[in-house]
Amino acid sequence: MIQELKRKILNKHKIHRQDAIKLIHADLEELCLAANEIRKYFCGNGFDICTIINGKSGKCSEDCKYCAQSSHYTVHVEEYPLLDDDTLLKEALYNHSKGILRYSVVTSGRKLTDKEVLNICKSYKNITSNCDIALCASHGLLSYEQFVKLKEAGVKRYHNNLETSRSNFINICTTHTYDDKINAIKDAQKSGLQVCSGGIMGLGETMEDRIDMALDLRKLSIKSIPINILNPIKGTPYENLSLLTINEVRRIIAIFRFILPKATLRLAGGRGLLQDKGKSVLQSGANGAISGDMLTTAGISIDEDLSIISELGFEVKML
Repeated sequence: MIQELKRKILNKHKIHRQDAIKLIHADLEELCLAANEIRKYFCGNGFDICTIINGKSGKCSEDCKYCAQSSHYTVHVEEYPLLDDDTLLKEALYNHSKGILRYSVVTSGRKLTDKEVLNICKSYKNITSNCDIALCASHGLLSYEQFVKLKEAGVKRYHNNLETSRSNFINICTTHTYDDKINAIKDAQKSGLQVCSGGIMGLGETMEDRIDMALDLRKLSIKSIPINILNPIKGTPYENLSLLTINEVRRIIAIFRFILPKATLRLAGGRGLLQDKGKSVLQSGANGAISGDMLTTAGISIDEDLSIISELGFEVKML
């Protein structure tokens, strides 16, 4: 069954939901090997690595149950307003000097205000004038007009995770909806921005939920898909959820590769929780990563990531 689906995919066939569900109980090693072959066929050995900076921290109005920055929960995180031009430029220059090709500013909150958008656009223009690094942005549920301003300021790609499936979304957040996210993604695309969107695995969802999210990402023509692994944070409603095993993560990535054969599947938050820092996952169909620290948790250093990428035979490039 795995080999038959692989042949269909290599012949440009899109698998259906019922096909993907069959992979839930398929032999893991055969599945991961086939997923890696699909990745090589469509994407080669290119590897897209990026970094993020927490550009505005804490006091978020939204009630996402996994998030330390939500004002609804009793987690102590550093709180500060939008970072200044010099700080954002300094970090961009540092990341570029380490060989990073994409750099994203991520801000807390439902969305930035119009004034904050004007300020961050000045920072983006400052970066593009002084550093040859591709700019990404993650500022919540912006309007079409705000997305246009980001595009004009030099931003290439906008990030907005679906987080989970439509049916499971209400279980993790009540202050905005799944459709709010989809509408923001469509407005970002309409403005000319590329979109990066994925989710968090380990929120209590089923494998069918993960498949449904992947199918929605395919419908939205998303090409960059971050896969986060929940790091349960004390003080959030999800502090007692169990960590996913490395084999669960390998299966998720492999199934996503069958559904999204041409995408950049980007290992993101929680990768450092895996015993092998995600090496086996990177051999199961993934071809991208967010390097360095995450927003409120530690990540894997750029130097260590570049060493792992080289060891596995990947080549850092824009995908």
